[in-house]
Amino acid sequence: MERKILPSIAYPAVGTILLLMIPLIAMQFTNEVAWTLSDFVIAGTLLFGTGLTYTLVTRTSGEMMYRIAIGFALFTGLFLVWVNMAVGIIGSENNDINLLYFLVIFTGICGGFISKFKPQGMMLTMFAMAVMQAVIAVIALTIGMADATGSSIFEIITVNGFFITLFVVAASLFRYTGQARGKS
Repeated sequence: MERKILPSIAYPAVGTILLLMIPLIAMQFTNEVAWTLSDFVIAGTLLFGTGLTYTLVTRTSGEMMYRIAIGFALFTGLFLVWVNMAVGIIGSENNDINLLYFLVIFTGICGGFISKFKPQGMMLTMFAMAVMQAVIAVIALTIGMADATGSSIFEIITVNGFFITLFVVAASLFRYTGQARGKS
């Protein structure tokens, strides 16, 4: 058992270290990149957690399309969190409404476990995440966040539309995988 767990941890760990070397090296040559220790810890946790999740969820599947669907879904979730924490989706990263986007991620985590990461359930989970993303955008526009945050209506619709599209693409990948499997 130890042999199977070690590679599951080793690959994401090495990948995380290699990716974190990019800002570390960049900091040596420019003042434009100024990461703090907490930036490295948070980024490392997000990267390692995403890589480990991918490894654990896909370890028993030899299906390439399922692996692509899981990878795409995880990347989209990681990208949403990263952008939200770095600059914010609506206004700056310090705007309280941006906390709602963690509900999108929570929906994905709960949906994954409830569906046991089966393609049909993951497809529904990705659609639920897209709907949750759209609801947050509608709430923000309804309560006037475009005026209050410095984000224009166009920016709010465009950025949220981008993430909605990524979640719908992920759902489509899971749908395709489910059809190829015979809807497991």
